[in-house]
Amino acid sequence: QVSLVESGGGLVQAGGSLRLSCAASGSIFGIAPMGWYRQAPGKQRELVARITTGTTTNYADSVQGRFTISSDNAKNTVHLQMNSLKPEDTGVYYCNFVLASRYYWGQGTQVTVSS
Repeated sequence: QVSLVESGGGLVQAGGSLRLSCAASGSIFGIAPMGWYRQAPGKQRELVARITTGTTTNYADSVQGRFTISSDNAKNTVHLQMNSLKPEDTGVYYCNFVLASRYYWGQGTQVTVSS
């Protein structure tokens, strides 16, 4: 069994910052973090940031320069530092890990940015 637990979401004013964290636990030998996704109301889930081999990162154009993804492989955690938040960043954020070619998702954490 694999469990992913996210934390760090909340309500913040535009221009503020939040740090999301996602910790994997259970039978996770060999598990690797993949990234963060978000889903805004009425929209499809979209990739926000991706991390591979622990160091290579990619970002959606809309968050480039404002968000930073990082991982702590020893603790099987992945983080998303979000700065200069905008109302359009509002949504439910999900972390994503892969193990033996199977993808696992966190339960989601709500991020709300007020204008």
